[in-house]
Amino acid sequence: MCTFARCMEKNYSGNNREPLLAHLSMFAACAIWGLMAPLGKDAMTHGLDGPSMVMLRVSGGALLFWIASLFVSREHVPWRHVLTFAGAAVFGIVCNQCGYTIGLSLTSPINASIVTTSMPIFAMLLAALILKEPITSKKVLGVMLGCSGALMLILTSMSHASDKVGDIRGDLCCLGAQFSYALYLSLFNKFIRQYSIFTVNKWMFLWATIILFPLAGPHTLSKITSPLSVKTLLETAYVVIFGTFIGYILIVKAQKVLRPTVVAAYNYVQPVVAVIVSVMTGLGVLRWTHGLAIILVFAGVSLVTKSKSRRDMEKG
Repeated sequence: MCTFARCMEKNYSGNNREPLLAHLSMFAACAIWGLMAPLGKDAMTHGLDGPSMVMLRVSGGALLFWIASLFVSREHVPWRHVLTFAGAAVFGIVCNQCGYTIGLSLTSPINASIVTTSMPIFAMLLAALILKEPITSKKVLGVMLGCSGALMLILTSMSHASDKVGDIRGDLCCLGAQFSYALYLSLFNKFIRQYSIFTVNKWMFLWATIILFPLAGPHTLSKITSPLSVKTLLETAYVVIFGTFIGYILIVKAQKVLRPTVVAAYNYVQPVVAVIVSVMTGLGVLRWTHGLAIILVFAGVSLVTKSKSRRDMEKG
């Protein structure tokens, strides 16, 4: 743990391998999350459920980030900022992970992973409302295409209501999770940039654990004390260790080097991995509507992320 944490905390400045490491980190994070969808879904159909998986993921993430923080340089956090982390945790972790994980337990891994790529669209809308970013015709077209893809998924879910094809309740929960995370970025992005990966995540995951424990803690304890298969335990460990701890570290490191448009492009890796694994394992069924929805959402996200920001327009 010591060696890993110190390595991740290093400043990449002056390292000519910096871009390559950033690209590898971003690809690995998206591949990890793509695989997390079918593995998490399988664990939640063989012993666990949505609330217990969220509680294990959040509390496990808190434990791992606090342990890792012992091996990196310590940062002083004023109490007022500790309380601010509580607000960030509500939107960035509690609502986001509850919405996604519970949504995944209801809908198909394919739908959940496709919906996840819509986050930049929500981020653009909130940036226009909160940060007064300009809305260009390209952004409007991107939102329309992305919404069309999401609507197609929801209509497909309504007609089938299956956890292999899709369930409207799960799709809407996953959409809510993306909206919550986009709101977190709009409200707290400048604040969290003041601190390192480990400082941000140890406090946010701790607050998330404190908030969720009264709601899901006793239920989770009853689930984990009942007999669980080795497969379910390993899948849950993957979600906690790789999908939460390592995934969060990799993507933050990559975002510090890569342009937002490049980061957004890597989001497409996640549903590709999820679709392949879900279909191969029988956890999901790929229909032509899924393929069309993927094209619409991807096209929408691409247009939104390639549009100029207010800063770009002021420079031009």
